[in-house]
Amino acid sequence: MRKRLQKATFFPPVETALKDPNGLLAMGGDLSLELLLDAYRHGIYPWFNPGESILWWSPDPRMVLVPDEIRVTRSLAKRIRNGGFEVRIDTAFADVMRACAAPRPPAGRVSGGVLLAGAAPRVDATGTWISPDMVAAYTRLHLAGYAHSVETWHNGELVGGLYGVAMGRMFYGESMFSRMPDASKVALVRLAQQLHRWGFGLIDCQMETEHLASMGAHTVPRSVFTARLADLVNLPHQPGPWTFDALD
Repeated sequence: MRKRLQKATFFPPVETALKDPNGLLAMGGDLSLELLLDAYRHGIYPWFNPGESILWWSPDPRMVLVPDEIRVTRSLAKRIRNGGFEVRIDTAFADVMRACAAPRPPAGRVSGGVLLAGAAPRVDATGTWISPDMVAAYTRLHLAGYAHSVETWHNGELVGGLYGVAMGRMFYGESMFSRMPDASKVALVRLAQQLHRWGFGLIDCQMETEHLASMGAHTVPRSVFTARLADLVNLPHQPGPWTFDALD
């Protein structure tokens, strides 16, 4: 039975999350900075339909990507070299969130895709789970130095990117979008390169997708994820806004 949260209270142990739907841990609470940081510190994230109670999740297994294990195909490497893309970080956070929140085609989530996926409160092509309240909450995280956007630009236009949350040396991917082929992949590759330089141990992808598996992500039991997480979140924090190091 899931536990209902009151404002500014603690989360139940992640081991008590439901198996069906996978990972549902608690409901209620708010999207305050304090509660969101407490959630991410314990490997918990919010995912819910706009206008409904906040649902908090910790699925088992968990999909993760080790930054230096990202898989770049020959075609993607060629697009990175010759596609005319410029990748920036933390220069258009709200724009990236709004792009991720845009309606998407019925066939899938390519144009408004997400790093996370699973059977839970997602929406159809006319709407999105990234509500104005979510945008406001994660913008507060961004201003506090915890949430970050990676943006792919082409001829001065934002054509792809992603956003997520960082604590210590742990990065939690939230959502990505593409308006040109591979634009979100280009952003993810550049992010992984930078996180590896900074000594980040994991990128949390939350739940399994073929898209991310093709780029080197894999699933681990929740117990393995939370054990690794406990080490990484307690390493020195890399506060925002971030800037990319020059590539070798």
